[in-house]
Amino acid sequence: MRILFSAQIAWALAGAAGWAGAAAAEGAPVVAAIVAPPEMEDGFLKLGFDRLAGYKFVAPQFDPLADPKATPPTGEEQIPSEVKGWNGRKAVVTGFMLPTKLENGKAVEFLLMANQMACCYGVVPNTNDWVIVRTSQGVPIIQDVPIAFRGRFKVGAMFENGYMTGIYALEADGPGVVKD
Repeated sequence: MRILFSAQIAWALAGAAGWAGAAAAEGAPVVAAIVAPPEMEDGFLKLGFDRLAGYKFVAPQFDPLADPKATPPTGEEQIPSEVKGWNGRKAVVTGFMLPTKLENGKAVEFLLMANQMACCYGVVPNTNDWVIVRTSQGVPIIQDVPIAFRGRFKVGAMFENGYMTGIYALEADGPGVVKD
């Protein structure tokens, strides 16, 4: 059985974060922050959410229904050059799993989030507070505990059906490691 609901979750997270932040930032200049370089762990960049979310990112507003032929804005000018330099590199990221696509009872796509506050009664996270993780073999669903995943890291605006779903992705090499 395959469950597809990643677009709805990501649209809700990215849209709400973008709409809330865009109103406050309208007309404000975009200032790129300087992000400290990450540590290395066995040849992998160790990317914590202190770095991934260490700068302000306001998801640009876009309505694909208004003009389906328009190119959506990416907001990539807000991503610091240090962070863009992590694109394509091997990385390890630790966070909380929020499954978005399942196959045979295993997660093949999920959000790895900075905290659990997006669930239930929490606050809407910023676009740089989650990483979209994909794995072809699927991994057991582990929630409510921090878990680390290794793989190839991607930085840049990602879209599904015209909506921005995130700016970070990780192609996981295998199952995660539960952190204490």
